[in-house]
Amino acid sequence: MRAPHVKVNMRVKLGFGIGDLGGNLFFTFIGFYLLYFLTDVLGLSAALAGTTLMIGKVWDAVTDPVTGYASDRTISPWGRRRPYIFVGAIISLLAMYLLFSISPGQNQMDLFILTTLYFCLLNTAYTLVNIPYTALLPELTRDYDEKTLLTAYRMCFAVIGTFVGAAAVMPLVNLFPNEQTGWTIMASILGGIMMGTAFITVWAIREPQHKKEEVKGHGFFKTYLEALSFKVFLLVLIPWTLFIAGTSMIQGAMVYYFKYIFKDEASFQLALVALLSVSLLFIPIWARISRRISKKNCYNIGMLILTVAVLLFSFSGGFWPVSSAILIMGFAGIGLSTHYIMPHSILPDVVEYDAIENNGLRREGVFSGLWTFTSKLGQALALALNGWILSLFHYKPDVVQTPEAIKGIQLICGPLPALFYITGIFILMRFPINRDFYNKMIHSEEPAS
Repeated sequence: MRAPHVKVNMRVKLGFGIGDLGGNLFFTFIGFYLLYFLTDVLGLSAALAGTTLMIGKVWDAVTDPVTGYASDRTISPWGRRRPYIFVGAIISLLAMYLLFSISPGQNQMDLFILTTLYFCLLNTAYTLVNIPYTALLPELTRDYDEKTLLTAYRMCFAVIGTFVGAAAVMPLVNLFPNEQTGWTIMASILGGIMMGTAFITVWAIREPQHKKEEVKGHGFFKTYLEALSFKVFLLVLIPWTLFIAGTSMIQGAMVYYFKYIFKDEASFQLALVALLSVSLLFIPIWARISRRISKKNCYNIGMLILTVAVLLFSFSGGFWPVSSAILIMGFAGIGLSTHYIMPHSILPDVVEYDAIENNGLRREGVFSGLWTFTSKLGQALALALNGWILSLFHYKPDVVQTPEAIKGIQLICGPLPALFYITGIFILMRFPINRDFYNKMIHSEEPAS
């Protein structure tokens, strides 16, 4: 059905790639701004805000395996994945509007219930788009390097989405004299972008036709237990989850660091531009480097760079000028770039390994579901920890922070993310699949040893 070394045409590269513009826009926007919106705009307490984010992300994670399992078993004229992407894209726009049109000034419990319900709806929409989208890549080619190239296209669009989700938010909000109106219109615009880019992917991609015997598999729980017992998958899944947790912590904490430690909130945008510009620049560089060393080694080198960068950043406030923090964020972008491209290129290699071991049974949705399930658990843990630690260190919004609160902000901007990164690096070192391993596996159509 699919030749081992299919070269993908430009329409598919661009159509597939642009799908992650909306997805990464959402991921970045939520990571950088939602906690701030809940605490400093709506007035929800930091502890309740952190709990809202945790509940929403846990719900998001729970729906991932269900969506992955269902999409693996879907047979339709549109294929296995695109019907879900289409429906999820429409719900995304609706949910973005609802969440960011909540009025401030309500009592804490009402705010907590409303924000949690709408955030769960928004995460459900993201699941319907993102799980089938992630499962598309192994369908398009089996070539080891072509998958990296497709991922590079995807991640170039992802970085553009990150730019929009990070740098365009406050300028859009500030266009309107009423702050609440600004947040509502800004969220609607971003929701429209999320929907539009998903529609382009649905139009551009043509999925291969599958036979019933290729998609039946086992029952829900047995299927996922088998996947979670697959050691090769765990050796990349666990580091990915830890790296997501560390990155989500620093994302959610940066705006507090610039506002309350540097006392220069405007420089937050400059730091984001430095971080993301360098990340975008290094995506093709890391793709080329991966042709000489394994994807695993590229990923570990990048995360080690990011570890050094966040530690430097967390201790920069009060000692170095704000310009040094912006330069450090540029340096961090070199490492962050590998986090964009390498894990999403590694996962399809694991999918092929599994398919060969299981006599051609395709389980892209199952692995994609687990992949995003654990990443969202990592993000949920990180965002909840941010809120809880801020509360533990007695953070109060829009006031001069106490030395204790400053220490809490520094903790979630460096030492804790670094701990997640270092643990992940040590685990990923044991991942076995490199180019030689993969090519022998594909050509023999037998499990490599």
